[in-house]
Formats: sequence, C-alpha cells, structure tokens
Amino acid sequence: MSAQSDGPYGPLIPMPELTPDALRNAVARIAPSRLPALTQHLFEATTNAQQTQSLAPVRAFLHSWAVFVAIERHPARAERLRQLEHVVDAGELDPAEAVAGIREIREAAEAEVGADPDWYG
Repeated sequence: MSAQSDGPYGPLIPMPELTPDALRNAVARIAPSRLPALTQHLFEATTNAQQTQSLAPVRAFLHSWAVFVAIERHPARAERLRQLEHVVDAGELDPAEAVAGIREIREAAEAEVGADPDWYG
C-alpha cells in the first residue's frame, strides 16, 4: 500500500496494491456493502479470462475496483461524486457541470491508481 496522508482530512486507508486480495481487504474496510459486487465481478473476470485466454478481463477488474477504492477512501470525494451523480440522474438541471465534476473526480482517482493504461489490455 502507498503512504497515507497526514492530517485529519486524509484518506481513510492507504491506497492498496493492485491485487484482488488487497482490493477486497480495502473494500471490506471502506465499503463492506460492496463486497458481493466485487466478488461477483472477480468471478466474471476470471471466467472471462479463462474463456478468452487473456488477462484483459482481470486487468479491467483490478482497474475498476482500484478506482472505486481511490474514490471511496476519501469520504468528501465520494460524497461529492454521489451528489454529482444525483444531479445527472435527476435530470432536472443542466448536467454539464456535474458531468465535468464527475470526470474530474475519476481522473484524480485514476491518477492515484497510477497504473499505465496500456497495462489494462
């Protein structure tokens, strides 16, 4: 795991390694209700990897859950994302600013994950 920020407003947990076990442990700590979804996604990814004889499905799983953890380990970031998604889902306001905010949050999370995009297949 990478180093945790100092101060009371830092992340809840350090960013985990990009392995299924490390991501599962992180999700268990910060969003335990999402463990069934992670487990199902991992099962599907490994099944697809076997069927296609490619690691791309497993890499996509790792990326998806690493980004999820990178967002959720920062409670304010996660709450802001939920607010922005609500604006888009509600369809009552022009979603342009909300979409831009969602993109910004996801880009920050992807930067935290730090893996080379070519690594994912």
